[in-house]
Amino acid sequence: MASKMIQAIRGMNDVLPDEAHLWEYFEETVRDWLRAYGYRNVRTPILEKTDLFVRSIGEVTDIVEKEMYTFVDALNGESLALRPEGTAACVRAVIEHNLLYAGPQRLWYWGPMFRHERPQKGRFRQFHQVGVEAMGFPGPDINAEHLTMCARLWRSLELDGIALDLNTLGDAQSRERYRRRLVNYLERHEGSLDADSKRRLHANPLRVLDSKNPEMAELIAGAPKLAEDLDEVSMKSFEDLQGLLRESGVSFRINSRLVRGLDYYNGAVYEWVSNRLGAQNAVCAGGRYDALIEQIGGKAAPACGFAMGVERLLALVKVGAGTRARVSDVYLVRQGVAAERYGASVAEQLRDAGLAVILHCGGGSFKSQMKRADASGARYAMIVGDDEAGAGVVSVKPLREAAQQVRASVSEAIDLIKGKA
Repeated sequence: MASKMIQAIRGMNDVLPDEAHLWEYFEETVRDWLRAYGYRNVRTPILEKTDLFVRSIGEVTDIVEKEMYTFVDALNGESLALRPEGTAACVRAVIEHNLLYAGPQRLWYWGPMFRHERPQKGRFRQFHQVGVEAMGFPGPDINAEHLTMCARLWRSLELDGIALDLNTLGDAQSRERYRRRLVNYLERHEGSLDADSKRRLHANPLRVLDSKNPEMAELIAGAPKLAEDLDEVSMKSFEDLQGLLRESGVSFRINSRLVRGLDYYNGAVYEWVSNRLGAQNAVCAGGRYDALIEQIGGKAAPACGFAMGVERLLALVKVGAGTRARVSDVYLVRQGVAAERYGASVAEQLRDAGLAVILHCGGGSFKSQMKRADASGARYAMIVGDDEAGAGVVSVKPLREAAQQVRASVSEAIDLIKGKA
């Protein structure tokens, strides 16, 4: 009796070869983009102590309350969590290794994040983020750099229909004044709150404004505005940021209800949203988190950053010339005892010359090998039999154009193929 097939966990998806080329194109574009702005790569473990995320993200948040994958380490009894986002882990690494001692840091990371939630379009249990963090920079100029960077990346990827929503949360005192007014307003309308909003009413009332429940829309629209409680310094910084964005040609709209879902944000916050993704429309989001470094054990320092959802952005990337699967230059067909060894040697010479080569393995007739060569997508078949091996030559057959097969030395074949590239 055959064993039952084991399938992937729901919401944790395989990336197959026919899709992987799109990921590779995106990764290469992102690396070049970050290098152009002077950001350096940092890589953190996917497992962290649960307390790191409780202290940074906030205990009364959907991520901590419902979505984190946590377990108790059998060796020492510690509670560990698969990282649900990257900022807290990046900050932990900066503190632990004293990176700010050398001065402000521009950092980026890439990798899988994990949230235990109901899989749907644009939302997965394992998803990937590119995160960008700048620590030790106090002014709005670094926020403007981040937003200008994002606008450049959208152009590089030829994405359209992405809009920037911008808001400011002010400082801690501003938010506390606003919090009191908001709680007072929500208490007066408690009968209209949904279950999640009632739960958050006193623990995290600003998150009520982020509700996606359409039945809450009218109540949220009538809530007090945070801008009315902002301190002068926060307001000035926000106005300066808007001025810098206008000078850079970055369009934006003020969204006074934008609060972000993580407790560590303060000051300017933002989301880049697409009109092509339905309900899960945010493709990139971030802002300032000036208190977080001190909050998780470091010396107080200003900081800001953003993260983008790779799967959501890939859903928007047009499959054009830049994103087509990269095919091999040559499929090397070989048949015969001497040809086996000679063909392997020729393949290495071609690779030394910078060509991509698929060397046929596993035997088979000449006809079946040529079928595989054609199916591979390679531009040329290079044919090696015992005759070619004895003469130290190869036969080159174009597969994608009407041209004659030619017999040539290896160096001549390389020149021929590279000349056609």
